[in-house]
Amino acid sequence: MPTLTARDRLIVALDFPTAAQAFRQVDELEDQCLWLKVGLELYLAAGSSIVTSLRDRGFNVFLDLKLHDIPNTVASAVRSVSSLGASLLTIHAAGGSAMMAAAAEAATSTANAPRLLAVTVLTSMDTAQLHGIGVPDAPADQVLRLARLAASAGIDGLVCSPEETRLLRAKLPGDPLLVVPGIRPAGAATGDQKRIATPASAIADGASMLVVGRPITQAANPAAAAAAIISEIDAEIALAR
Repeated sequence: MPTLTARDRLIVALDFPTAAQAFRQVDELEDQCLWLKVGLELYLAAGSSIVTSLRDRGFNVFLDLKLHDIPNTVASAVRSVSSLGASLLTIHAAGGSAMMAAAAEAATSTANAPRLLAVTVLTSMDTAQLHGIGVPDAPADQVLRLARLAASAGIDGLVCSPEETRLLRAKLPGDPLLVVPGIRPAGAATGDQKRIATPASAIADGASMLVVGRPITQAANPAAAAAAIISEIDAEIALAR
């Protein structure tokens, strides 16, 4: 994987119910960021054109749809998304090996396909919630199990919480792309996230890219909040050199 700068490593989550609010946020970021995340809420409200519009403005788009269906349907969805120009697309690792392999084959055989990321265990879930859906293991064990399935199916990278990043770096072969949500600068509210970390600690543990939403989008000055996180990432990268 090519060397990433601090600005390459920050993805700002545009978790808004309308395109107008999303674009207002983009303007408030004042070109601090290179990457934007479009999740299910915004995608359903604004349609697929939101992806092409952001691409036309020069941003890389992380399309976080968490596809989870039968293999043929997910493969078809990957091919459909490829025309939009998104750089990253999520699927659920819980869909299983056959589904992920079908998605990977579709991406490999389709022009301009995004890189695929497998979502392991949502950062809003803890051990008690996993037990509630019949998973007897701790989040780290389930994450590693699903991550190994994704790697064997040919998926490019993973979405994982900060708590599992170091584990995945140690246990997985190669240099997978690890995209990590649940990032909260020191002193920020945790909200509905259960497994969180500061930007510096997530990078130190091996995160490739960080997804940050509310600490930036709900800040009084989003551009300054994004710049502060980029500076924290940059300082951690310098320490590792």
